[in-house]
Amino acid sequence: MKTSKLQLFCATAALVLLAAALLRPASPSAPIADWQTTLHQRLPVYGHRNWIIVSDAAFPAYSQSSIETIAVNEDLPSVLRYVAKAISSSKHVQATPFVDQELQFVPEDVYPGVVELRQDIANTFGNNSSSSIPHAELISKIDEAAKTFRVLLIKTNTTIPYTSVFLRLDCGYLSDEVERKIRNSMPATTK
Repeated sequence: MKTSKLQLFCATAALVLLAAALLRPASPSAPIADWQTTLHQRLPVYGHRNWIIVSDAAFPAYSQSSIETIAVNEDLPSVLRYVAKAISSSKHVQATPFVDQELQFVPEDVYPGVVELRQDIANTFGNNSSSSIPHAELISKIDEAAKTFRVLLIKTNTTIPYTSVFLRLDCGYLSDEVERKIRNSMPATTK
């Protein structure tokens, strides 16, 4: 009799410990040692309408499971250059960059280094210059995209506001011009 009570107690304790381990909340912004590997794992499965965000340190962690957050202890320009190079090396997607419109008004005397950071962001994309949109609109675009598509958010240690760069992935082998030709050649009822 004593043995069966002890066995029941041990089994119950094991189940409680297992349940506690399984039910503990996941840490969506826990640092990942090798964020580059995660990026390279995601890129082949991402396509047009997926987003990658390289953000400043204060960017919020989202509650949607479609937005994967990685916190890295690196500065925004170096992470952005790495991400941009990885995307440009991919044949199936290209990035359309967006920046917060507010960034152009962040004062150098309050946030030393912001002028250089703006230039670093611009230089990263060369001819494919970024579009400047109000921060709230960019957040809305991410909210809307995350309802259907996956988003990768890489949080850097940069502490200058409005420096996040939003990269909407588009088809890498279909230009806007060819897309327009295709759409224009379709009968009006099928557009």
